[in-house]
Amino acid sequence: MSLVYADLHIHSRFSRGTSNSLDLRNLEKYARMKGLNVLGSSDFTHPEWLAELKQNLTQEQDGIYQTKTGFDFLLSTELSLIYSQGGKTRKIHHVVLAPSFEVVDQINEELDKWGRRDYDGRPIFGKSSIEFVDTFMSISRNIEIIPAHAWTPYFGIFGSMSGFDSLEECFEEKTKYIHAIETGLSSDPAMNWRLSELDGTTLLSFSDAHSYWPWRLGRECTVFDLKEASYTNIINAIRKKKLHSTIEYFPEQGKYHWDGHRNCGVSFSPKETRKHKGICPVCRRPLTLGVEYRVEELADRPQEVVPDNAIPFKKLVPLSELLAGVLKKGVATNTVWEEYNKLLSLGSEFDVLLNALPSQLAEVTGRKIVNAIMRNREGKIKIQPGYDGVYGVPLFGGEAPTEKPQPKPSQKKLGDY
Repeated sequence: MSLVYADLHIHSRFSRGTSNSLDLRNLEKYARMKGLNVLGSSDFTHPEWLAELKQNLTQEQDGIYQTKTGFDFLLSTELSLIYSQGGKTRKIHHVVLAPSFEVVDQINEELDKWGRRDYDGRPIFGKSSIEFVDTFMSISRNIEIIPAHAWTPYFGIFGSMSGFDSLEECFEEKTKYIHAIETGLSSDPAMNWRLSELDGTTLLSFSDAHSYWPWRLGRECTVFDLKEASYTNIINAIRKKKLHSTIEYFPEQGKYHWDGHRNCGVSFSPKETRKHKGICPVCRRPLTLGVEYRVEELADRPQEVVPDNAIPFKKLVPLSELLAGVLKKGVATNTVWEEYNKLLSLGSEFDVLLNALPSQLAEVTGRKIVNAIMRNREGKIKIQPGYDGVYGVPLFGGEAPTEKPQPKPSQKKLGDY
């Protein structure tokens, strides 16, 4: 058995708001630097991107497609559904995993009956989640449908603006086909454990990356313990809740953790929001209610409860963002990247963040950065919470590192990057 680090929700350059450099070569390059083993192909509904996937990926084994240099991809996409149900407008995003190009072609043939799919890598359709699941299950029961970034206010299944109060409210009799949700950047598994409804649901974490930079790719990912990376093994692990662990953003760092108004500069904790009766004190309009508020609305358990079958997780600030914070430079500056590349002499980014000893780190970087990496590993980074589309800001301070390495994950070689 070996650990497989998988990020199955990303985007191609054909999705809105993405980098023009999001091609297979760059995705592979930066995934290897991060320490990922498997990436979602993303956007298989887009005709041009699908043609590139078919031209450049070869099926290596059951549902796993490889580049010429041997990096693994699993076929995936994200779809947006906007519809009316229960007297309200619903806006729900779903991640879809597919076992083969043959099944992808069948999916796209059905979607062509619903509308256009050539204008965006994440197309929008006016179908309900119930119709969506019913149609896709009629194509293949091997398709996996995962509600994306479940708590995002505007497009999550539990979102405060257009979501539902439960999986069953959304999917009704089709709920039996939903085995997992993606927790999203603004929540972590512990927040989801507060809903007993989710005890039988697998909590997945993926990056929803819109750029190829390592601070986006794999900022959240799911770790599988598999004999071999195959579609069947990955789907079975998801459906049977047999994950090794997940790697998480600090939820406070997500764009919708707290409540507020970006344009008004107002950021509130749930307690402050209730004090203001949900109204912005600047513009007097309703606040955008964030993930923490929404979790508290739906929770039927206190914070300290851990379910018997809970999957372990690790919260990490990505290395590029950590370096930018310590060095007080922009995350894409040469100063940050020079330091990043020096640290990658020790292995992948995950090796640096999870495994490298303080003495090893000290051979290639300064004490402040060593301290920050160790505090990050121990979950001690303080975060100024994000709100209403504004990312949270990590705050760094010193504490002496300890010489306690984590078990080293099984990783493929980085290659010549």
